[in-house]
Amino acid sequence: MAIIKYPFWILYRVWFYVLVALPIILLFPLLLISISREQWYPFFFKLARFWAKFILIGMGFNYRITRNQKPDLKKSYMFVANHTSMVDIMLMLVSVKNPFVFVGKKELAKIPLFGFFYKRTCILVDRSSPKSRQAVFLRAQRRLKQGLSICIFPEGGVPEEHVVLDSFKDGAFRLAINHQIPIVPMTFYDNKKRFSYTFFSGGPGRMRARIHKFLSTEGLTIEDTKTLNKEARSIIWDELHKPLKT
Repeated sequence: MAIIKYPFWILYRVWFYVLVALPIILLFPLLLISISREQWYPFFFKLARFWAKFILIGMGFNYRITRNQKPDLKKSYMFVANHTSMVDIMLMLVSVKNPFVFVGKKELAKIPLFGFFYKRTCILVDRSSPKSRQAVFLRAQRRLKQGLSICIFPEGGVPEEHVVLDSFKDGAFRLAINHQIPIVPMTFYDNKKRFSYTFFSGGPGRMRARIHKFLSTEGLTIEDTKTLNKEARSIIWDELHKPLKT
């Protein structure tokens, strides 16, 4: 059985990178135009959502989004979710129609082709640098004033394979409180099973996401950051441990 599985997993990983690169190559002129001005970001975001759907469908992922509350397209939010896979970015993009900006680690900017657009459209952070973390707040503030939303994976990275949900960093919650925008907790159920960072693993199948009811920050102060953090994490933790209907 392993003789069949290992070649499949190798080809499956190679196919993923082909799917990542192909739309970028084909849409390169449009992508360049869309990032040439900040006010054109919503157009870039539409192209990014097409790119994400192309990858998920091409990988054989049958994604299904459940919404307990629907974001208002005219409002800004802080989207947070558990982080388990390289395809979390794609699933986030297809789950949310509100144009948002990712806050992500700067190392991804080194990926050929993808990194070119990543570093020009996302807010990059060096988590080992306090100066870099401060710069994130300033850039996020500017984007929020432009009417965009922000997406942060608050675990601060992908946890070890055996960890269901790591502790959350406070940054996303402080930012949301500062700008009085709702927190939107999201749960990704199957991404680790479908396409984890373990090379010889994964495969096509069901991929589920849930957008939970929003957490209001109205009237909250920085002193409420830890409480808001724990509440958001508790929602996702409970959901991941809940028996799911097939």
